[in-house]
Amino acid sequence: MKALIKIGGSLLDDPASRNDIARQIAEVAASGVSVTVVHGGGKQMTRFLEERGIQSRFVGGLRVTTEETIDAVLKVLAGTVNTQLAAALCAAGAKAVGLTGIDAGLATAEQLNPELGFVGRVVASDPGVLDALSGAGLLPVVACVAGGTNGEVFNVNGDSMAVAIASSWRVDRLLFLTDVSGVLDDRRRIIPVLTIQRCRDLINTGIATGGMQAKLNAATDAVERGVREVSIVKGSDAFIVTRVFAGEDIGTRING
Repeated sequence: MKALIKIGGSLLDDPASRNDIARQIAEVAASGVSVTVVHGGGKQMTRFLEERGIQSRFVGGLRVTTEETIDAVLKVLAGTVNTQLAAALCAAGAKAVGLTGIDAGLATAEQLNPELGFVGRVVASDPGVLDALSGAGLLPVVACVAGGTNGEVFNVNGDSMAVAIASSWRVDRLLFLTDVSGVLDDRRRIIPVLTIQRCRDLINTGIATGGMQAKLNAATDAVERGVREVSIVKGSDAFIVTRVFAGEDIGTRING
């Protein structure tokens, strides 16, 4: 079984949370699942920039990324956050290897919108490096940075990066560790299972908005591109990764 786990940056900001998630992922990997981790780091990025007097600006939920900001992306996202997570996974017994989408052409992007600067949209993904690493018993940890065809460096939305890599690597399961317990219906109840059509209905009727709308768009995109199952769960829940891979019905699952 192959699985991709996408971790929101807020879950990695606290060392205790980071170490707990790392232990669970290491256990899943030790059970025989080939795991790749994709992580964000928006909270850490904002703090880093604020400490240097740089105000973050967002358009449509995406961070405007100037040359100055892309330098911070490399320092924080591809540097500190990626290394800290890899270190936590290694301490938990996994043989983690830190990467970005630039490495071996894992994620190639083009500019999404000139107004956003160096924000990219992944247009191609070569999973060869993941096959090589997982085949050697290693666990890839990917920061959401992609390369352009002319040597550019792009900041990429974490969910979009996760979907692109999950589909190219042909995973069986894509797991989003988020700050919510699942997808809610109009009465604020968690919906255990969703189809692509039901996801679209939730968006079209205005029940799913903002961050959840973006998650559902990513999930449906992943399923349409061949991922068998997508799960949206709350990353801070106790033993959440272990429980998902043990087959417990928790959070929301999306399939065709």
